[in-house]
Amino acid sequence: MAAPKPTSKKPRVRKTAPSLREMAQDAQAKQQKVTDASPRRRPTFFVPLKNIRGFKGAGKVLGVFGWLMPKYFTNAWREVRQVTWPTRKETWRLTLAVFVFAVVFGALVAGVDKGLDVLFKKLVLR
Repeated sequence: MAAPKPTSKKPRVRKTAPSLREMAQDAQAKQQKVTDASPRRRPTFFVPLKNIRGFKGAGKVLGVFGWLMPKYFTNAWREVRQVTWPTRKETWRLTLAVFVFAVVFGALVAGVDKGLDVLFKKLVLR
């Protein structure tokens, strides 16, 4: 029997997205450079909308106030874009699992409640 060919391909290594801490450190380093160069600067909790993917048109809609978007919302938008959303099949499967768990847990609680009710009526309310 022939031996399988050795593959010369290296495994693919995926680059991970920068964490919030890394992005904050990069932003702080950039801000430090700006601060060293000029005495005036914007508040650090605001970020221009045009720099965020998905918000390109919002800066035009908001006009002059486009840069007033709090950084919290922009960071939240970035985090949502990094989420791996489940497929429709996975969603149905997980929903079914939640319902089955709820029914089993409800039956368990009802059984314990009924047992304690009978025990209480026999021992305490004779």
